[in-house]
Amino acid sequence: MERSRIAVTGASGLIGSALVRSLTADGHEVVRLVRRGARGADEVCWDPEGQYVDAAGLDGCDAVVNLAGAGVGDHRWTDAYKKQVRDSRVLGTAALAEAVASLDRPPRVWVNGSAIGFYGETGDRAVDESAPPGDGFLPALCTEWEEATAPVQEAGVRTVFARTGLVVAREGGAWAKLFPLYKAGLGGRFGNGRQYWSFVALHDEVAAIRHLIDTDGLSGPFNLTAPNPVTNREIAAAMGRVLRRPNLFTVPAPALKLVLGEMSGDVLGSQRVLPKRLLESGFTFAFPEIEGAIRAAL
Repeated sequence: MERSRIAVTGASGLIGSALVRSLTADGHEVVRLVRRGARGADEVCWDPEGQYVDAAGLDGCDAVVNLAGAGVGDHRWTDAYKKQVRDSRVLGTAALAEAVASLDRPPRVWVNGSAIGFYGETGDRAVDESAPPGDGFLPALCTEWEEATAPVQEAGVRTVFARTGLVVAREGGAWAKLFPLYKAGLGGRFGNGRQYWSFVALHDEVAAIRHLIDTDGLSGPFNLTAPNPVTNREIAAAMGRVLRRPNLFTVPAPALKLVLGEMSGDVLGSQRVLPKRLLESGFTFAFPEIEGAIRAAL
């Protein structure tokens, strides 16, 4: 890929910061969208909830990667926090899409963050990108988030939805909470452990986003999950093996519901999601198995 100018929202988050490191290491120019005054040509001011974007700073960018949003698992799902999670994604995406669509020189590609939460509960049934949205808060959120890109699609910008699974990394997400538990010898399964967790190594997440940017002709939804989803019980066993710690504990479903409230449904729910379109596009996973993904995160 030739040297490109790429705008990134959510550049300080788990995925965004890893993506920025990867792009800059290869000589690309990254423009970060920040929620304060810009301090240089590599920053653009925006206010997602206030729906403000300094669009001039985005003119001439080759690509936009939109990853901004309040952490879904950072707090208990009160009505107020669910509104914050939604607004940070939907309002921010709509404002950014309007701004980008108005540019004299719009980007050639827009990669929009999304999540496998789009599919809701799937049980043991494997689903790919052809599956419809599920029911509940996360499917509704992901649907709105993706639909908010309508202005850039109408402007003719190639638009991709990166439906990300559970990212295996030490720095953030679900695994940032799992690693300390296992290292303390307190690891184990959640509930009955039969629920599927569709994971992706942080390395593969970044590589997949770059593949979606670079590969002309790719548009629409892509599941960013490893091709071998595993059950929570299998994850607990793999964590125990890799970290050489016991895998003895079980967190009962009622306890999770008491602590996490509505969000416990996401932890106890089963999502067996396959990256069909990503594999068909020629992408190769460096860490297709859970044990390799865990080791890569250490």
